[in-house]
Amino acid sequence: MARKLINTARKRIVVVADNHAAALSQWIAILESEFEVIGVADGLSLVEAARLLHPQVVVTDITMPGVDGLAAAEQILAMAPETRVVFVTVHADPTLVKWSLRSGVLGYVLKVAAGEDLLPAVHSALRGETFVSVLPSSTIAGEWRDAR
Repeated sequence: MARKLINTARKRIVVVADNHAAALSQWIAILESEFEVIGVADGLSLVEAARLLHPQVVVTDITMPGVDGLAAAEQILAMAPETRVVFVTVHADPTLVKWSLRSGVLGYVLKVAAGEDLLPAVHSALRGETFVSVLPSSTIAGEWRDAR
């Protein structure tokens, strides 16, 4: 009698939050080949999913109604400091990047670069390393000019 081999290796869990359905679907599609992905549409649901599922990584938009990604990440990291957080955002603001990294977020991915950057950012976060999408040169030049 042939025995069926059962794959007991469990995929790592990633919870993804974005209040825009198309973006949420895109992030899930990028990640689901390597991870067990659960999608939610707001920060409150993200915090609850993190509490219940104990994901290795949380990927979240920053700007969401109600509890935004910043507040959700802060709550998740206070509740479970081992959870890795990656932001996916339209905000190419170096000040926000610095604040995010100082608060314990390991990844900062610009939505325009998510097709290329999201998976590497999640892998970096799992290794405990930071990942930041390349910011547009106009943003960096503006910060440099303002600092003078």
